[in-house]
Amino acid sequence: MVLRVGVNGFGTIGKRVAYAIQLQDDMDLVGVVKRTPDYAALQARRAGIPIYTPSEREAEAFEQRGIHVRGTIEDLLDSIDVIVDATPGGTGAKYKPLYEKHGVKQIFQGGEKPDVADVSFSTLCNYEEALGKRSVRVVSCNTTGLLRLICTLDKAFGVSAARAVIIRRAADPKEIKRGPINAIVLNPPKLPSHHGEDVRTVLPKLDIVTAAVVVPTTLMHVHNVTLRLSSPVTRRDVIAALEEAPRIMVVSSEETGIKSTAELMEAARELRKRSDIPELVVFEESVTARGNEVILFQAVHQESIVIPENIDALRALGGLAQTAKETIALTDESLGVGQPLW
Repeated sequence: MVLRVGVNGFGTIGKRVAYAIQLQDDMDLVGVVKRTPDYAALQARRAGIPIYTPSEREAEAFEQRGIHVRGTIEDLLDSIDVIVDATPGGTGAKYKPLYEKHGVKQIFQGGEKPDVADVSFSTLCNYEEALGKRSVRVVSCNTTGLLRLICTLDKAFGVSAARAVIIRRAADPKEIKRGPINAIVLNPPKLPSHHGEDVRTVLPKLDIVTAAVVVPTTLMHVHNVTLRLSSPVTRRDVIAALEEAPRIMVVSSEETGIKSTAELMEAARELRKRSDIPELVVFEESVTARGNEVILFQAVHQESIVIPENIDALRALGGLAQTAKETIALTDESLGVGQPLW
């Protein structure tokens, strides 16, 4: 079976999901929905991706630029099995009735509220829960990073509580209308931040509290995480569990000289397309174990970390893989997840 997929939105996440779908043997990218005939539309055309518009009104502007439009989003929905919604946060919920009208299954992103879908999703935590569902919400980049860590260490040792301070990038690199320019902004001033609640959409019984600040960088998020485990562990035990886990990269500052997100991105720039780092990066020297408490720093590349989960979610909704292990092997091989940065 080959799953027929469409992508609504061709921005930071949408274009990466679309290109990732093209690399899957069990999926066919039928087309993407674009609102404006900009450079991204020209790139989609160059990549041979059929373009659809939200309505006939936008199509004329594309044709004037010499960009052929295959039809409207409704034409796309009539030709696919699953739609990946990668529109700006809150917009996906507005499209949901249209998706339902055309009888397609749906994948939403973390910018939507949890009730937009049947289940919030993270492959390492609850892949099997998504099997057979009509809609899935792939949680946000920060939540994905937290869940990869928590579920990995929970399976190895048991996690009873989590506390995290999230140092957020202010905007994606391409954005020009967001800040802060010269500030550290409490996000929000009142604790806790929403990230812990988002984790609980996947792990409802977890004791977790998060706080967040926004800083003037566009590269990556950084988390300082403290986990309380079910029993005492050694630092070496924790590092070994992380090194064995899929989609987690343990980076030694002593061996590589990497002590910052800028150096991580520079390393990726040499060996990765778009400098993407879909792995969760854990800084090895930061890992500290004291009894049953573990403290560490980790980094999240917000532009790419959720892409493997989107591909896995497609397999779950389409019944293309019955276990997390099966889809992780297929997805990571096709996307080059786990390949060294040096």
